[in-house]
Amino acid sequence: MTASGTIARVLDAALAARPDATAVVAASGAWSYAELDDRARRAAGALWSLGVRPGDRVAACLPNDLGIVAAFHGAQRIGAVWAGIGEALSAGEQRELHDLIDPAAVLAGPRCRLGSPDVVDPGRWAELLARAEAPPRLDLDMDAPAGIAFTSGTSGRPKAVVHSQRNLLLPGAVLVATRRYGPGLRKGDSFPLTILNLMVLSTLLTAQAGGCAVIMDRRDAAGVADWISGHGVTVWNGAPAQVHDLARRPHPGLGTLEEVWSGGGDTPDALRGAFAGAHGLVPRATYGLTEAPTVVSIDPPGDAWRPGASGRVLPHLDVAAYDDEGRRLPAGELGELRLSGSAGGPWAGAWTPMLGFWEDGGVRPPAPGPIATGDVGTVDGDGLLTVLDRKKLVIIRGGANVYPLEVERVITAHPDVAGAAVCGVPDERLGQRVAAVVESAGPPLDFAALAGLCRRELAGYKVPELWTQVDALPVNAMGKVRRTELPGLVRKSDSHS
Repeated sequence: MTASGTIARVLDAALAARPDATAVVAASGAWSYAELDDRARRAAGALWSLGVRPGDRVAACLPNDLGIVAAFHGAQRIGAVWAGIGEALSAGEQRELHDLIDPAAVLAGPRCRLGSPDVVDPGRWAELLARAEAPPRLDLDMDAPAGIAFTSGTSGRPKAVVHSQRNLLLPGAVLVATRRYGPGLRKGDSFPLTILNLMVLSTLLTAQAGGCAVIMDRRDAAGVADWISGHGVTVWNGAPAQVHDLARRPHPGLGTLEEVWSGGGDTPDALRGAFAGAHGLVPRATYGLTEAPTVVSIDPPGDAWRPGASGRVLPHLDVAAYDDEGRRLPAGELGELRLSGSAGGPWAGAWTPMLGFWEDGGVRPPAPGPIATGDVGTVDGDGLLTVLDRKKLVIIRGGANVYPLEVERVITAHPDVAGAAVCGVPDERLGQRVAAVVESAGPPLDFAALAGLCRRELAGYKVPELWTQVDALPVNAMGKVRRTELPGLVRKSDSHS
C-alpha cells in the first residue's frame, strides 16, 4: 500500500463522491471540496502569474484560516516547494528562515515582519486571486522536493528538512487506513499551519478520508473547547500543556470527541488519567519527527496504553535502538532510536527517506542508512516505543547519566505541578548539577515535597538539587520547551537547593 497520486490529485476522490461536503472549516468560514478545489486552482494561477515555477520556494507567513490551506494546495499544483514562516517569530527569526530558503514569493499576513521585494501583501494577493487564470497542467514528480519543514531550533541554527509529495501524503494515508477514518472525520488542529507537519495532519489527512479539517485560531483551553463543541470535532490534536488545561476544565460540549492526540512533548501518565476522569477519553500519546515527517508512533484507538510509552510504531516505518557504533540492538534494549522504512507487511517500501536539507540553494542528501533521531529510547517486540530523552540533553553528573525526561515524568505526577523541565547547570566538582524548572498548577510549590517524591522514585544522583518555580515554561509554537533558556531561568531565579 502507499499514498496514491500527488497532492494535486488528493481532492479527486472526495470531489467525485461528495463535492458539496465540507472540506475545511476555519475562522472566516467553510469551504466544500468543490470550493477548496476552485480556491486551490486560483492560488496556483496567482503564484504562476508571480513567476513561481516548479522547484521554486513559496513561503507563507499567514494565520490559521482558509487562505493558508488554499495557498498550500495551489503551490503543490505547480510543483513549488512550500515553507511556512511562523507568525509568532521575531523579525530576526523570520528573516533567518527567509534567507535560509531564498523564496520566490512570501505570502504575508498581518504578523509578517519581513520587508523584501518578494513579499506579497494581503491586498495584492487578493487582486492576484481575483484575476487568476488556471496555470498549465503539469506532469508532477511525487518524489521531487515539495515541502520544507524547519527543525525547532532548540540549539543552533534551524535546519530546513526537505520532503517529497510522496512523504507528505503518506502519514495521512497510513493513519486513515489503520484508524479506519472516513467521511465522518472532523479533525481539529490548533497548532499553526505554518508548521509543515500540521499541513500533513490536517488537510492532507482529512482529504484522504473524505472528511473535514477544522482549523482552529485559538490555542487556549476555552478557545479549543469552543471550537470542539461548536464544530463537532471528532479527533483533536494538542500539546500536553493544552491537554492539561482541558483536563482541569470540564466542558459539556466535548461529547463529539472520539480521540484526543497528545504530541510535541511527553504526555505524563498522570495527565492521561486526569483527562480521562474529566472527559471520559484517554489521550493517545504520540511520538513524531520532523524528518519522518510527523507521526512515527501513536497509541491505538480506544483506551489501552502502556505507562511511559508513546504508542506503537506505524506500519510503514521501522524504528529500533542502536548503540554508539551504529549496531542495531535487540528489541527492548536502550539506545539511540533510528528510523527507516518497513521491509515487511502491506506498507513495505512505501516510505522513502527525507530528500535532505536545503542548503546553499539546493538539497543536501542525508547520510545513508537509518535516520538518527537524536532520541534515546526503546522499541519492544510489540512495536511499542518509549523515549527516555534527547541524546544531546543528557546530564552527566559526577560521571553518571541523568535523562531529564525520566525526572520530569516523576515531578509531573504531583498534582500541584502543571509542567516541569529539567536541565544541567555547570558545577566545578561534579561537572553538572541537576536543576528543575517547575510550573505550578495553582498552589505555591513545596520543593521539599517534590524532592521527596523524586527520592522515592529515582536514584539519589537523579534528584534535582536546584528548584525554580516559573509562571509558565518557555515553549515554542509546537508546545515544546525551549530548553536552551532553562539554565538562564535557574540563574536568574532564587533557586532552592
